[in-house]
Amino acid sequence: MKHLAMNICYLDAFSGISGDMTVGALLDAGAPAERVIDALASLGARASVERVKRGGVAASKFRVATESGAGHRHLPKILEMIAASRMGQRAKRDASAVFAKLGEAEARVHGIAIDKVHFHEVGAMDSIADIAGACVALELLGVDELRCSAINVGSGTVKTEHGVLPVPAPATAALLEGKPVYARGPEVELTTPTGAALVATLASGFGAMPAMRVRSIGYGAGDRDFAEQPNVLRAMVGESAAAPEATLVSVIEANIDDASPQLLGYAIERLMAAGALDASLSPLQMKKNRPGSLLRVIAKPEDQEALAQLIFAETSTLGLRIHTAERRVEERRVVEVETEFGKIRVKISGHGTFAPEYEDCRSIAASTGTPLPKVIAAANLAYLKQNR
Repeated sequence: MKHLAMNICYLDAFSGISGDMTVGALLDAGAPAERVIDALASLGARASVERVKRGGVAASKFRVATESGAGHRHLPKILEMIAASRMGQRAKRDASAVFAKLGEAEARVHGIAIDKVHFHEVGAMDSIADIAGACVALELLGVDELRCSAINVGSGTVKTEHGVLPVPAPATAALLEGKPVYARGPEVELTTPTGAALVATLASGFGAMPAMRVRSIGYGAGDRDFAEQPNVLRAMVGESAAAPEATLVSVIEANIDDASPQLLGYAIERLMAAGALDASLSPLQMKKNRPGSLLRVIAKPEDQEALAQLIFAETSTLGLRIHTAERRVEERRVVEVETEFGKIRVKISGHGTFAPEYEDCRSIAASTGTPLPKVIAAANLAYLKQNR
């Protein structure tokens, strides 16, 4: 089965993310500026792009002329503007979804119905153009999947229509709930509500860069120039690589020197039953020359805490090490083959290697009294005959 490559855009938000930084990065990565600017003109926005430097890195700065009046709009009005624009259908759909997501966050923060949300800063034309421009650029680049790094939100406080608020601002924090975030660098707002809304709505995943062949790289400039770091957002655009599954996992480890093999074996069974992707034990020579075991569990990030608590409950360890790793999984498919013992599933990798499904072979061996190696050999032979 041939793996169909997808166009991927990976946003590296090491200095935060805003709407204008996103548009600038996508333009810098190859989205045609004149077509983006034309689509935004149909919204009433006067946009431009210029080359600048941030911390010695050349980048594109996306700008929208400040409008006079009409700076505050409700969600229905913004959606009407998008629907009547010259944006492509996908861009209209995405931009509308982003504003709906932003409206939900604002409604939640202020405790009001979404149709009563009165956008302030993000209802101004520059913010509307930032969100719409990013959606137009993604469509023009033919991006099938948007991914984003962990997001640097900044720190300190920010002045808003509602007064001085902590960073991240309440709407930004609500939008990024459940997403990986951190604070590093200058004490300013690095991630804005528009930037957070874009990735919270459109990104399919957050974390390490996926397996991809990079075709173009763009940098979108923020307003400020910092001494600590280049104030840019990096966009990497390309095709998905051979491994169709490249995801972040949590690796949980513990060194154990005072538990019986029976208890450790039972712990492994409990961990696998509770959703661990893998669990293993390796021999260790520990301090005071004690023989011990390294328990290593690979887990989905959302299962990390539950599995960590299970390790504490089922083993004698008093501490765990947890770190993030990227998991690559080879493309694979499953077929059934007919053998003299019955049907057995066979797993085939993208490179053509194959192996009979152990549990199928084990079940047949146990039920028929046939030696397991003979069942496995029969499955291998059946697959080879079927694919000659």
